[in-house]
Amino acid sequence: MSVTADILATYRDPSGPVGRLMASGPREDRSLAMLMAAALLIFVARAPVLARAAAADPSVPLQARLGITLFALLFMVPLLAYALAGLLHLGARLLGRGGEGWRARVALFWALLAIAPAMLAQGLLEAFAGAGGLASATGLAVFALFLWFLVRGLGAGYPRVAA
Repeated sequence: MSVTADILATYRDPSGPVGRLMASGPREDRSLAMLMAAALLIFVARAPVLARAAAADPSVPLQARLGITLFALLFMVPLLAYALAGLLHLGARLLGRGGEGWRARVALFWALLAIAPAMLAQGLLEAFAGAGGLASATGLAVFALFLWFLVRGLGAGYPRVAA
């Protein structure tokens, strides 16, 4: 399946596409590509909000806002994502699940990539409506959807170990 078809399939059944990705074995190149694509799409989703903020407060120009956001998403988020995937792997092992560390990375990175369309919609809504209750509620819904994708992906990658 194509990536866009897999993203759409994730909204119907989050564990299906992740299970297919994990069935092909550990591929760190694909995992990193998913993470970087997710970071780029998240950057695009944040751009309208940054433009609105720059128009409201011109003391920090749009280019500076875009630059620091791009730096954070392309350089800092991958470091944090790998650390979080390591913690997720340790948590799964503590809960008695069997699996390797690359499975946590695939589940986390795929959840970030799959949530990108919802983040794009949320970014546009926040840019048009501004910060407030609607933007907060939408952000919370997107975060809940991300957690759902992550938990289902981890469930597909970490089977129960018979005691």
